Amino acid sequence: MPKPEILDPQGKAVQGALPRLGFTGVTDVRQGKRFEIELEGEVTDAVLAEVEKMAETLLSNPVIENYTVSVEQ
Repeated sequence: MPKPEILDPQGKAVQGALPRLGFTGVTDVRQGKRFEIELEGEVTDAVLAEVEKMAETLLSNPVIENYTVSVEQ
């Protein structure tokens, strides 16, 4: 997700369109991206650390984006 201090024109465009489509009560929209990564084997702390490194070095721009890593079964 873009950091809060980073302008998000896509999010603002969506926020502006929602009321025109009949959706009310939305006070803010932030547009982000999502990666789904499938790994072989057991998810250990070492594996999670490796995925965190992937996110930090390739999948995100840490200057302007925040990221989270989560495990889904």
